[in-house]
Amino acid sequence: MANGNRKRIVLAIDGPSGAGKSTIARRLAERLGFTYIDTGAMYRAVGLWALRQGVNPADMHRMEQLAIAAGIELQPGRIRLNGEDVTDAIRRPAVSDAASKVAVIPGVRRAMVQKQREIGERSSVVMEGRDIGTVVFPEAEVKIFLDARPGERVRRRLRELKAAGNDISENELAGQMQERDQRDSTRADAPLAQAPDAVYVDSTGMSIEEVEEAILKILRSRVTNGKEFN
Repeated sequence: MANGNRKRIVLAIDGPSGAGKSTIARRLAERLGFTYIDTGAMYRAVGLWALRQGVNPADMHRMEQLAIAAGIELQPGRIRLNGEDVTDAIRRPAVSDAASKVAVIPGVRRAMVQKQREIGERSSVVMEGRDIGTVVFPEAEVKIFLDARPGERVRRRLRELKAAGNDISENELAGQMQERDQRDSTRADAPLAQAPDAVYVDSTGMSIEEVEEAILKILRSRVTNGKEFN
């Protein structure tokens, strides 16, 4: 579906790390002709820049300055930071950890939310993250909270990291993800939470195709009265 003259639609997908948000969001955006916004990649880019600059995530003022100044470009399957393609660099475990730490800083979140809203105001989007339906686009037409059992989430992320050449044990990764879940869910500013009007989807035991079809069915019921997009 091309956007054309159709009303702008926001499909918000929230959920914890390893639930499959990025994979599903990319597939849905391609299928619908929407713009895919990987908000997690945006925070990772800021975390990467902080690591490279030697900025302590506890320095909230400096981190906010970095977030505001960050030149982030999102392209199909790629992300650029200040003109450099950092798609692979931001997927390292150290960057994931840094991203989770900088994401709790209110000034950083304000800067990222502004950038995300600017993108979402230009076209129909599939936007995934941890606070899309609650903070970034609380008026989104369709909100999904995508989840999976902890063990399944760890196994999925481990496969991704191994495929990318990262050497990490399952136990170490499980500990990192548990710590990240705790930080994301308890931070004072925009914690990970299911929006009251979001539809909960547990992807445990489901194939990518099954999750995609389940969300498309929800989208159709909310936007086109069950009809296909065209």
